[in-house]
Amino acid sequence: MSTFVLVPGFWLGAWAWQDVTAALRADGHEVHPVTLTGLADRAHLIGPEVDLETHTADIVGLIEAADLRDVVLVGHSGGGLPVTQAADRIPDRIARVVYVDSAPLPDGVSQFDTNPPEEQERTRGLVRDGQLPPPAWDPTADPENLAGLDEPALALLRERATPQPLRTATDPVRRTGGRAVPTTLVACTFPVDVVRSMIDQGVPMFAELAGADIHGLPTGHWPMLSEPKRLADLLDSIASA
Repeated sequence: MSTFVLVPGFWLGAWAWQDVTAALRADGHEVHPVTLTGLADRAHLIGPEVDLETHTADIVGLIEAADLRDVVLVGHSGGGLPVTQAADRIPDRIARVVYVDSAPLPDGVSQFDTNPPEEQERTRGLVRDGQLPPPAWDPTADPENLAGLDEPALALLRERATPQPLRTATDPVRRTGGRAVPTTLVACTFPVDVVRSMIDQGVPMFAELAGADIHGLPTGHWPMLSEPKRLADLLDSIASA
């Protein structure tokens, strides 16, 4: 049995892990899906003070309050940012970090920094009251990221996704340079050979995955909804190894 802490990406809450959580628990694992401050059932807590440090404290606080150890800490998409910081703060409690279609950003780099200037400008134009609204979840406009999602899954995203606190995307990751923990990548929207090529080329978003275990799960960017059983099985095998 392993202990999983599951951190969702932008706009999502613990609800997004429901099917993955059920499958992992059926395999005998202890599973803690997380809703970060200001999102989903904690949306009432959103405000200008909610930042990347807030979300990091959410994760660290959960792990320490429950006295969890040998944790397999899973970060999906933008959830990889606070996961990176949390693993840096409490490495002695973390057995492995698993990035699901995400990556450990270098110190001083924010999620916004990974986008070209024109994309940053477009995104900032969408911001309202310090909040980044969810996308339209339109597969005709974003077929690659939304691949594998059926209409009920898309409807669920449209119904339950909530605005993301902007500072969680614009604040840079801060790392102390402490003890590193074993790292795994689950690559969904990028083929594994492409990821390995970007690692070899030193692409900043992937450079720190050098030496990491890499597994392919070909689907869209939200595999907990498009391929929950396959994702759960993969997480189970990663933890078991």
